[in-house]
Amino acid sequence: MSADPTNDTDPKVEAFLIEGYRKMSPTQKLERVRALTRAVQEFALLDVRRRHPDADEREQELRVASRWIEPDLMVRAFGWDRRERGY
Repeated sequence: MSADPTNDTDPKVEAFLIEGYRKMSPTQKLERVRALTRAVQEFALLDVRRRHPDADEREQELRVASRWIEPDLMVRAFGWDRRERGY
């Protein structure tokens, strides 16, 4: 195992992954990042729907956005204060 206690990936697997990333084109790397980002956003939306089953679509979107956008900007741009209303 890795000496880093926060990394649970076997060193052989990690080396294999790194080699694969090195072989990717910049476009392929960007597509991978885009897909992973979208997956994280979808999981966040599922969590919002689980926590707030009666929220309409706009509220769901605001709750998801508030996980990435700074609280002061959320208030100025959307009138959503996550400190009061939560994620």
